[in-house]
Amino acid sequence: MPDAKSIISEKAINLILEFEVGGKASYEKNYKNPEWPKGESGITIGIGYDLGYSIQPDFLQNWQRLDKASLERLKVCCGLKGVKAKDILDSVKDIVIPWEIVWDVFQNVTVPKYYKTTRIAFPGLENLPADAQGALVSLVYNRGGGMEDKPPGLSRLQMRNIRDLVPKKDLKGIAEQIRAMKDLWKGQEIEKGMARRREAEAALIEKAVKG
Repeated sequence: MPDAKSIISEKAINLILEFEVGGKASYEKNYKNPEWPKGESGITIGIGYDLGYSIQPDFLQNWQRLDKASLERLKVCCGLKGVKAKDILDSVKDIVIPWEIVWDVFQNVTVPKYYKTTRIAFPGLENLPADAQGALVSLVYNRGGGMEDKPPGLSRLQMRNIRDLVPKKDLKGIAEQIRAMKDLWKGQEIEKGMARRREAEAALIEKAVKG
């Protein structure tokens, strides 16, 4: 199976790492245990691997290098989101997930999975520069690839606009749409972090324009 660096650019990998865990040293200091990122998230391990959106067979396959006891305890978190995930966190938060296993899953499972999801969301993705592809993978890594507003509204409007711009290779337009998403989190606890990530993704795409 291809690893992350053969799929998206190193700059894009570093961007995702920065906003998900901050790299190896930061991971081992702050993220080595399961956590619940709030909202509708599930118990999250590694580099943004959300058990709430995973099924047990996939989890057990992807994380088979973990010790059996940890696997057995974590598998019950699969499919649990929101309050249900919050309620189960105390039962698993003492588990330590080694970086070596985390990095292996990120490279060989998570990035290939999200690249595929991003290609489905944005047909023609593979025809964009590598940095632009990676920036869009980061976007989908964070927001998912869905195009429908839930609840009804305009929350996925920019995603639909990007879908239309990708086949045209309109990198400037794509960057503008990513920046426009910042308004979605205004006034929320995560506003600053989301704004920083969207700005970093837009800037990476703009550098691809100049390149």
